[in-house]
Amino acid sequence: MKVALVTGGTRGIGAGISKELKEKGYHVIASYVSNVESAQKFEQDTGVQTIQFDVSNFEECETAYKKIIAELGKIDVLIHNAGVTADSTLSRMSQDQWHKVINTNLNSAFYLTQLVLEKMISQKYGRLIYISSVNALKGQRGQANYAATKSALIGFSKSIALEVASKGITSNVVAPGYIDTDMVRAVPEKILEKIIGTIPVGRLGTVDEIAHIVSFLADEKSSFITGSVISANGGMY
Repeated sequence: MKVALVTGGTRGIGAGISKELKEKGYHVIASYVSNVESAQKFEQDTGVQTIQFDVSNFEECETAYKKIIAELGKIDVLIHNAGVTADSTLSRMSQDQWHKVINTNLNSAFYLTQLVLEKMISQKYGRLIYISSVNALKGQRGQANYAATKSALIGFSKSIALEVASKGITSNVVAPGYIDTDMVRAVPEKILEKIIGTIPVGRLGTVDEIAHIVSFLADEKSSFITGSVISANGGMY
């Protein structure tokens, strides 16, 4: 059985990915950082194993990785989905806002990818999938920090793809547009209406649509797809 680690895998897009992969027969481990009660309910409702650690902290990543390897022996698929926002125009952005987003969204990708790669290389198989954003491609006012991390994941993934292509490992990016999650639904109604008005298909994307793309990239039969970016934004960009 293939083992998949989904960071930020108990809520929103991550939860959708976790459930999709579980249905496809993977042993899924979904990480979360703080909401224990919510994560426990998610585990009970879905049967997806959960693990608590802060992806922005290397020591916690390493401890979690060693625990998974001790229990299951491997990680075949890494879906780097965890991310935060701390929005502000650049002239008003604090260093804390900048570093929080960089550490959680980008440094974590380095930590976890480096940890899982050694075993993937030794077993000559692996799938690395990074969740980026439409704002990585087009930019967004007030999100210089967030857009910087999400666009950096693209260069990061493409570089890794070149390094490990001969090892049976693929590295790809999914760049969602505005998806119907609790976070997006929390946007004031008038602003959300304006956002939907900029999407040519005329609606928000669904979590299931993003999970389907991730599942496709994770599949053994997707071995000729690497170094790619799949945009799913309803034609917005």
